[in-house]
Amino acid sequence: MRSWTTRWLSRALHQNWQAASATAENKPRTYSRFISVVSGFPKNLAQSKYKPGKMGDDAWFIANTKTADVLGVADGVGGWRSYGIDPGEFSMVLMRSCERLVKFSRFDPIKPVSLIASGFRELQDNRKCILGSSTACIVVFNREDSSIYTANIGDSGFIIVRKGEIVHRSEEQQHYFNTPFQLSLPPPGHTDVLSDSPESANTTTFPVCNGDVILVATDGVFDNVPIKLLVDTLQRVEGENDQVKLQMCANSIALMARSLSFDSKFLSPFSQNARRNNINAMGGKPDDITVVLATVAL
Repeated sequence: MRSWTTRWLSRALHQNWQAASATAENKPRTYSRFISVVSGFPKNLAQSKYKPGKMGDDAWFIANTKTADVLGVADGVGGWRSYGIDPGEFSMVLMRSCERLVKFSRFDPIKPVSLIASGFRELQDNRKCILGSSTACIVVFNREDSSIYTANIGDSGFIIVRKGEIVHRSEEQQHYFNTPFQLSLPPPGHTDVLSDSPESANTTTFPVCNGDVILVATDGVFDNVPIKLLVDTLQRVEGENDQVKLQMCANSIALMARSLSFDSKFLSPFSQNARRNNINAMGGKPDDITVVLATVAL
């Protein structure tokens, strides 16, 4: 597994570094901004072909305008695979639609839920019939007021660390255990599929400070890495402007999540949550892993 992990990480880092660097170069250095990097793995390394902006059934994007920086992640619902539907296509097209809307400034930086809604409408109107479901989390840094505006639907999410403590975080949305809120476009005849509206997303606003660390990730991270371990790792890059050091931190989190997800003897956050729901579980939860990491530079 180690050789596959190394090969995947090397290829992914090369592409992700190019994307993050291109995004950074588009902004004058005097702008308040996010300094962002990406890391992650698909659950099935040997069976996955690398595509920029995609980690297995997960998808992500980083984009910016003159007024805002935007981070996004989405997690395709894997259950559709048994119906012959690629779960990763829905999440990838959703994130690409959101990215395109940002790049053409067709969004309101203080209303990220509208960005999700517009991206979802593009899915619905797509000439190719895109089927499936996905969670989604968008974090927007608005330069005008140095605040972030967020929208989260499902169990992907974000945390903000300042001085070694979580000062703001997303709220997980679940219908019931391991069944998150999700945007859905089911095949004809599937009337019993969970389908939440973009407007059901939890939205927040929070003023950020110089040096704050922001982690946006899919549940492959939060289900496997204890929150204290995440905070301990993130506080090491508070105030860090060096993308290389940020990339090392993101890689560390992704590798931790992957290692713990396959540890059958580890009492993971997912297993603890299962036990709270009267399910006798042990071990990590193998899953796709996406880590988008940013620091705030004011």
